Amino acid sequence: MKLYITADMEGITGLADETFVDSSRHNYERGRRIMTQEVNVILKAAYAHGAKSILVNDSHSKMNNLLIEELHPEAQLITGDVKPYSMVQGLDNTYDGAFFVGYHARAGTFGVMSHAMVHAIRNFSMGGERMGEMGMNAYLAGYYGVPVLLVAGDDQAVKEAQELIPEVTTAAVKETISRSAVKSLTPAKAGELLAERTAAALANKDKVKPLRPPENPELKIEFTNYGQAEWAHLMPGTSLDPEEPVVTYQAKDVREAYQAMLVMTELAMRTAFS
Repeated sequence: MKLYITADMEGITGLADETFVDSSRHNYERGRRIMTQEVNVILKAAYAHGAKSILVNDSHSKMNNLLIEELHPEAQLITGDVKPYSMVQGLDNTYDGAFFVGYHARAGTFGVMSHAMVHAIRNFSMGGERMGEMGMNAYLAGYYGVPVLLVAGDDQAVKEAQELIPEVTTAAVKETISRSAVKSLTPAKAGELLAERTAAALANKDKVKPLRPPENPELKIEFTNYGQAEWAHLMPGTSLDPEEPVVTYQAKDVREAYQAMLVMTELAMRTAFS
């Protein structure tokens, strides 16, 4: 069995605010150690329950957070920034399932550090359905016929996953109090939960179907201000709503929609002020 893990950071056990996920802040080194430990617990359990090959893709910020020297020796790691498919780099149709680890809720919703890729984004929608990073990543996995078997993160990320992916196994390692406060399990107790849920996800894998994306999807991105939308609209093939900060792109498939999202996101971040 061949598995793929995309590991974000905001949904990791005990991480409550930006001081844990920003490499310039005082709690970051603690955060990345806990993140590495959490991924290792899942790797160990997955190998113990039939996995033969596992690829881990570091999927937070500059995507170089996981400590490779401490990672399970049998795993392979994609690390570093500027990846054509970002949080799902390396995923293809050879994988039997995907795990989303350390995930958070989408922008504008209740959930610890909830957002969608960057703070310039208010909403993604594809085929008329609003979504965040989780939805975009699950659709790209579905394009390759890969089911999302496990989503681990805060309670609101788990709720979003259950609404998005029928039969998915979930693990909530912390409960949202506010966008910057949580009631969390300890890493030891979270590890027990994650090991148990990893085993359950693999036992349940045949019941989960890939989340198939719409064909020729129309991607809409709602930005937080009009200047960000103007920057995003510099990408050829886009249209800009004259009254709302919404940019639309007609894609030939979800892979193109995903890359269009990445390009527009990067352009939008060039806005001089918010």
